[in-house]
Amino acid sequence: MKKINKTQLKQLVEAALFVADKPLSRQQLRETVLSEFTVSERALSEVLKALVLDYQPRGIQLVEVASGYRFQSLDSLSPWLSLLWQETAPRYSRAMLETLALIAYRQPITRGEIEQVRGVAVSSNIIKTLTERDWIKVVGHKEVPGRPALYATTRGFLDYFSLTSLSELPSADAFAQMAEETDQAATASVPKEAPSEVTDRANEINETKSVTLND
Repeated sequence: MKKINKTQLKQLVEAALFVADKPLSRQQLRETVLSEFTVSERALSEVLKALVLDYQPRGIQLVEVASGYRFQSLDSLSPWLSLLWQETAPRYSRAMLETLALIAYRQPITRGEIEQVRGVAVSSNIIKTLTERDWIKVVGHKEVPGRPALYATTRGFLDYFSLTSLSELPSADAFAQMAEETDQAATASVPKEAPSEVTDRANEINETKSVTLND
């Protein structure tokens, strides 16, 4: 195994994370760009911490998400950076966001249990869209008649919302307050659905989504 000094290690890790099209974990770094070198876990951790600090005051930051580390733009710059793309950011229906919220907070959960809480049927298109976006997946089947599928969130869901784990999700109270503020800001022309026990993160998702360099 070859040796590599701290400066070279920092440069190599920084370059790898910059050119990667998805987050890279410590293990992925070891199995790819660092496979020929002798690098201790401590040295790699110190380099990653140093890079995080280096980019903190800049417009681009190094953040850790569920799948590893990635570079992304500063959240506060999103309104201006979004002008670089002509297409409009996708807006998701309240029904879809409520379904996603239920899965995130009550996983594993069946489609029937989601419908019981919301009081309305869950469209097959909603489940299909969430699955295609790699936000949810089937993790098993409930041992009841019919053995309905159990849904849970994925690493892709955590990565999209810049989370490292489900423990970083906002509390139920914060969620409720966020939804109340969203409802108050909604225009009168937007049709409202029946009240639900679960609220959504529409304000955060549709208005302040961060633009990542790895998309």
